[in-house]
Amino acid sequence: MAEDDHPRVEGWSPPGPSARLSIIQRSSTVAIVGASSNPARASNFVATYLLSSSTDLEVYLVNPRETEILGQPVYASLADLPVIPDIVDVFRRSDDLPGVAEEAVAVGSRTFWVQLGLWSAEAAQIASAAGLDVVMDRCLKIEHARFHGGLHLAGFNTGVIDSSRR
Repeated sequence: MAEDDHPRVEGWSPPGPSARLSIIQRSSTVAIVGASSNPARASNFVATYLLSSSTDLEVYLVNPRETEILGQPVYASLADLPVIPDIVDVFRRSDDLPGVAEEAVAVGSRTFWVQLGLWSAEAAQIASAAGLDVVMDRCLKIEHARFHGGLHLAGFNTGVIDSSRR
């Protein structure tokens, strides 16, 4: 769903590319809420990318039902993290987003980032009213790769401009 297809959120508008780049550049920590040990899940793919890329981001994984994912410790909640995450990257159902937004505000995060396919006007209002930057329906991995020349990783931008099969 394109951003224009979403309902308007009073007091918030989606950040453009330069604003998203700024968010990524000024951030040093990211918490992935809803991280999964299942390699088929998007949260696992994004965590793998962020942990293995040459980013300056420290990655923290949050899921109350896991203890370790990708060799990293997993925390039960944002409040249990040893740091205040600059970005809270959320992989949860849309109904859960307002609660996660409240947690992000409570721990002092600077950005509430909601993954592709997810949208919550209520969560956007909660986070933006508290002064957090809010990004919804965007993938942090894709945005990071777009700005850092890494879209070739995992099959994006292979550099092959050819319709013939090898």
